[in-house]
Amino acid sequence: MSDLAEKTLESKVVYQGKVLSLRLDEVALPNGSTSKREVVEHAGAVTVIAITNDQKVLLVRQFRYSVGEVMLELPAGGLKRGEEPLICAKRELKEETGWEAEEWRELPSFFTTPGFTNEKMYLFLARNLTYTGQDLDEDEFIQVISVPLQNTLDMVRRGEIRDAKSIVGILLAESYK
Repeated sequence: MSDLAEKTLESKVVYQGKVLSLRLDEVALPNGSTSKREVVEHAGAVTVIAITNDQKVLLVRQFRYSVGEVMLELPAGGLKRGEEPLICAKRELKEETGWEAEEWRELPSFFTTPGFTNEKMYLFLARNLTYTGQDLDEDEFIQVISVPLQNTLDMVRRGEIRDAKSIVGILLAESYK
């Protein structure tokens, strides 16, 4: 164990929801003292950077209740328990945008906010797309737009795309084009 690691002394789930659970832990710190840690447990999620044959990135515009704003994002969605990330990515791309891809490449994954959650985001680059029709969930209201890859990079720089997973995905996609 690293000399920076903390040891869990006690752990209690204080909330169990559909999307996440909240755990309260007591930990022993490296210096011997104790502290409390609030941990949001999440099954993980996927983000898809779908690039059309004419080099446009598919983006979705949707209202995000938690921030009270309409956001411009890459297609994404939560993993079901035990689900393979690529299976989830294919499902979310089809549901949210109506497009399916023949070519998939997994990009580096990352933790969204490791200071308080274990949520891991899996990124996928999707190419060779075919439009087959949207299949939104009953509670989803999404507009799909396509933007040239270079323009999405400019949108990130100007602060027009402010969603972290989308920013990371767009910046990484530029390296894999």
